[in-house]
Amino acid sequence: MGQSLVQSTVELGLPGLSDLSHYCHLYCTIHQLMLLFLCLETHVIICQRKLKSNLKKKFQFLFEGVAKAGNSTLLNQIYTELFITEGGTGEVIDQHEVRQIEIVSRKTTTPETTIKYEDIFKASPGRDKPIRTVMTKGVAGIGKTVLTQKFTLDWAENKANQDIQFTFPFTFRELNVLRRKKYSLIKLLHHFFSETKEAGDYSFNKPQVVFIFDGLDECRLPLDFHHNKILTNVTKSTSLDVLLTNLIRGKLLPSARLWITTRPAAANQIPPECVDMVTEVRGFTDPQKEEYFRKRFKDTEMANRIISHIKTSQSLHIMCHIPVFCWITATVLKHVSKTGKGGELPKTLTEMYIHFLVVQSKLKNVKYDGGAETDPHWTPESRKMILSLGKLAFEQLQKGNLIFYESDLTECGINIKAATVYSGVFTQIFKEERGLYQDKVFCFVHLSVQEFLAAVHVHLTFVNHGDNLAVDKALQSPNGHLDLFLRFLLGLSLETNQALLNGVPKCKRSSSQNNQKTVQYIKKMIRKYRSPERSINLFHCLNELKDHSLLEEIQLYLASGRPFTDKLSPAQWSALVFFLLSSDKHLSVCVFYLFFFRLSDCNLSEQSLAVLATVFKSQSCSLKELDLSNNNLKNSGVELLSERKLFHLTCRLNQTGLTETCCDDLSSVLASELSTLRKLYLSHNRLLDSGVLMLCGGLKSPHCKMEDLSLSSCSLSERSCVCLDLVLNSGSSSLRKLDLSMNYLNDSGVKHISAGLQNPRCNLETLRLEFCGLTEESCGVLASVFNSKSSRLTVLDASNNDLQDSGVKQLASALGRLEDMKKTIQCSSFYDEIYYDV
Repeated sequence: MGQSLVQSTVELGLPGLSDLSHYCHLYCTIHQLMLLFLCLETHVIICQRKLKSNLKKKFQFLFEGVAKAGNSTLLNQIYTELFITEGGTGEVIDQHEVRQIEIVSRKTTTPETTIKYEDIFKASPGRDKPIRTVMTKGVAGIGKTVLTQKFTLDWAENKANQDIQFTFPFTFRELNVLRRKKYSLIKLLHHFFSETKEAGDYSFNKPQVVFIFDGLDECRLPLDFHHNKILTNVTKSTSLDVLLTNLIRGKLLPSARLWITTRPAAANQIPPECVDMVTEVRGFTDPQKEEYFRKRFKDTEMANRIISHIKTSQSLHIMCHIPVFCWITATVLKHVSKTGKGGELPKTLTEMYIHFLVVQSKLKNVKYDGGAETDPHWTPESRKMILSLGKLAFEQLQKGNLIFYESDLTECGINIKAATVYSGVFTQIFKEERGLYQDKVFCFVHLSVQEFLAAVHVHLTFVNHGDNLAVDKALQSPNGHLDLFLRFLLGLSLETNQALLNGVPKCKRSSSQNNQKTVQYIKKMIRKYRSPERSINLFHCLNELKDHSLLEEIQLYLASGRPFTDKLSPAQWSALVFFLLSSDKHLSVCVFYLFFFRLSDCNLSEQSLAVLATVFKSQSCSLKELDLSNNNLKNSGVELLSERKLFHLTCRLNQTGLTETCCDDLSSVLASELSTLRKLYLSHNRLLDSGVLMLCGGLKSPHCKMEDLSLSSCSLSERSCVCLDLVLNSGSSSLRKLDLSMNYLNDSGVKHISAGLQNPRCNLETLRLEFCGLTEESCGVLASVFNSKSSRLTVLDASNNDLQDSGVKQLASALGRLEDMKKTIQCSSFYDEIYYDV
């Protein structure tokens, strides 16, 4: 046995093991190493348990509003799944974030790759490279921080991702404070997570370590990826900027995984080559909105009332994509419903934010003064606080600042200590945060709150100096950064909204006459600007002013039955859709007139069709004809129509960018028992023979009611005629008119289709074959069709084919023998044109 052991050691190439004693010594050494390893593993497990325990305490509560005010809720009780999509890039998006939300709300329902927060590091099928770094984008208040909080809490509670050994959640707001100090990665971890000190540094060099960096948009580090020195040692101290850039680049701790969240405007701070996957938080889908409110309101009746109310206002419904706005809405509607003295529930954004301000102002009276919650009067402190916060909001909005320091507040006359104790307005809509050893940092609970208070400030200070200066200023903003501010400002000009403020100084020149001037000015700007996004915001402004005169004009236009021609610009189209969707009341009035909806040449896209689909699926819509010709709808547009069964008696989709792919969806519509489609025009789309083959599957269905089909200029050949012949011979086809013009069918194509035309069960009466490459040979075939007593064909258009005189004579001879029937042939050669009407 000893010899075998010695032999084994020799084979292993270990020097100095010439006898068993040496081997035993080595065995003892290995045993000691194993004990040391087990000891280290035990320390790691202990550290992990301590870290999980502390993270659980830190993240188990969700503070809606401000933590100091005590509005804490268990995260697991209130958390509602968020809509997260995979894909995209880390490019900067500088549009106003509410505008981004509105654009997303108008997108089609085309399939997107969705992902769950717990699977954020799991590679999707087909991805070869493992995911190390994930960037998650999303507008303010959309739920990015809550998402990382839920991920961390689930790990700490042993519910998910237990393959991860350590999770380290950081915020850039905390890291900013250390930007002038030097740390090694290990010391940085020990600084923020002291529980890890006993684990040493060996356990962090494993792939089971996850770093979360929340709020890249708040980063104050230069993040100089191009000039910072390379760092690979986790124990070497350096600047925080060098440390982070090397960690993100994968030079430092390459086995670790990183999750970075950011608002879209700051996404380009990380080079794209450093990011393996980009995801986007879209906030709440419509079902998720309902789920949120049902969790917030245990009273089912109240929850149903609030959900129903949100759906009646497009502005509120769109904003509820943002979870923070859902919280604001829930706070307001709960208060209004509870007091019973708020009149109607707020329908505009301005009304909602005024109510929110009023609700928060009353918290001071109840909490500190023992006053009644329904007391309508504002205290001098609350009034002063609103004016001061408004000034701060406006000045910092102009600078583009969303985070403020104590000096900023002092300049606006805000006494932080007094405000924190006595003002509900301050504590509920204003966040005060303090990281490790950092100065106090402040921000509004959401950008929209800052914009609202900025509008209050301008309304009380500047608007008297010019009726429409604010409108012009907002229109000059290239990316819509003043869109929401303008809506609030105009909404505040209504006397009814000023009455809601009940105590805040009123604008001296607020009257219905001035508002009417503003309405007319906005209408003028709508006619001037061709940008859909800018136009939509102007219509939102009209909605805040509660002016529906343009809606009435649209109703009259619809009632006239006139088609919308190429005069309808994208902006005007957006206006129409906005008003059709502005509320259930207006929708029901508008769709009453929608018997014929003609939107040819209107610069529409599949996005436009997605919005329009909401109108068409209304029960009050009695649409009989839909004309979307000459718009770039593409296949996704047809897919949307087929999914929602929105085809009607007549549907015109000529020249809409379709390909053979859409024919499968069209076929399913034709074969549906519910389909009412009788006329379908698909001319000037590249459907090809393969598309017609799919289409014929639906045409042969016994449920198909199609009577008039146009496939003119669809890049077809004689192969399509073979399929169509089977349809005409099926006996179940209802086709009476078929247009195959401007397809190179040749004489062979006509031969294929002639058999079906002579079938007594074929109902086809009109056939158009213009510009189909026919010769006199086809005339003989067509003449035999006319000679057939079983054929119902009465109209044939064979114009612009090289039929020659001999071919025309054959057709004339066939018609001459049918004196008992009225049949028409339109023929032409390249030399002359002859009409026969017998």
